[in-house]
Formats: sequence, C-alpha cells, structure tokens
Amino acid sequence: MSNYAIIESGSKQYRVEPKGVLQIEKLTLPEGQKQVALDRVLFIRDGEKIQVGNPIIPGATVLCDCVGDFKAPKVVSFKFRRRKASRRIHGHRQHFTRLIVREIKAS
Repeated sequence: MSNYAIIESGSKQYRVEPKGVLQIEKLTLPEGQKQVALDRVLFIRDGEKIQVGNPIIPGATVLCDCVGDFKAPKVVSFKFRRRKASRRIHGHRQHFTRLIVREIKAS
C-alpha cells in the first residue's frame, strides 16, 4: 500500500506521493524561498488509514521543495478563413512551478 494525498492548487487537483515530482501552475514565492507547504489537502491515504476532508483536512499539509519555474511548450491557436485572406495566429506558453514532495503530514 502506498502513501499518497490529493491536494488542490490553482483550482486543480493533484495526486502527490512522497519523493514525487509535481508540476503546478506558477506559485509566487518570495525570493530565495525553496520550501513550500501546501495546505489545501483533500484526501490522505497512509497504508490502510484513510482521511477525507470536508472539503479540506484541517491541519494537514504537504511539504515540498521548489526546484524552479519553467514554461510549457507553446500552444498555437490558428484561425483561417478560406478565400478571404483572413487568418489569425495566437500563441501561449503556460508558466509552471516544479516541486518535489518531501513529506505528507496529517493532523
């Protein structure tokens, strides 16, 4: 049985495990801060013990180390209307923060 938790960050839910790598929407961290505590924990499984939040588990945190920020590959939106010499190209690169999960703490 593996230990894992389900957390919420940026209105998205992620399944995290200790020593796992997590890529979430960019966090605004103070300069030089390398450790992050994510406190919106929705579910924890520790072996046979299960905790479910309503909607979050009070006092539960997931401790992570911040590796750095990066950008996802470019997504291109291309609109084209035939025979009208009309086209529009729009590109977007989403910013992410990469975290390594250190520990899952339950209350």
